[in-house]
Amino acid sequence: MEVMKRILRVFRANLNSLIGSAEDPEKILEKTVLEMQENLMQLRRGVAQAIAIQKRTERQATAAESTAEEWYRRAQLALQQGNETLAREALTKRRVYQETARALSSQKSEQTDLVDKLKKDMRTLELKISEAKTKKDLYIARARSAEASVRLQEMLSGVSSTSSLNAFERMEEKVLQIEAQSEAIAQLGGDELQKQFATLESTNDIDAELAAMKVQVLDDANNTHIQQHLPKSPDSE
Repeated sequence: MEVMKRILRVFRANLNSLIGSAEDPEKILEKTVLEMQENLMQLRRGVAQAIAIQKRTERQATAAESTAEEWYRRAQLALQQGNETLAREALTKRRVYQETARALSSQKSEQTDLVDKLKKDMRTLELKISEAKTKKDLYIARARSAEASVRLQEMLSGVSSTSSLNAFERMEEKVLQIEAQSEAIAQLGGDELQKQFATLESTNDIDAELAAMKVQVLDDANNTHIQQHLPKSPDSE
């Protein structure tokens, strides 16, 4: 059928355009499916028109057969009344309508075959559109994945260049240097703090010892004073 051939030509043309150009694959696929759907709408209208013509031809054939029977009854009536000439004319009219009915019946049969073929083509196109939509989604997903892969490879290629690696190495050395300085400062600060606490503890010990000595000296002085003022015993004399 010419409609199906045109659809296939459109599909092949868009596919060749997709392969041979740098156009956006997603737009090409969307356009192809849209055109297929428009062709399906045209085909549906064609099927509807063919069915309408078929039904009209069928009604015309039925009317012609009915009119032929009516002229046959008129021929019988004319012959019963002895009017052979009128009966002959009625039979001639009947023959014309019979031939018309046969021609219309033949057309109706051809139109029935055409409608069946159009319906079959329409179902085929519907299946092709459904398949095309599935493939479209798949190809779009693959195209997006491929584009993302290209961008990733370009990014990795840029990162793996000598200048980028040198930059990372310099930053690593800088971080290590800063960490070492921080560790050294923390260690020095800890030692200084420990010395301060050690000095403080030593000072406290000396103060405590001095206080104890003061107490001892005071006690000794008191004891000596007390002994000097005690009365002497007779034995001591």
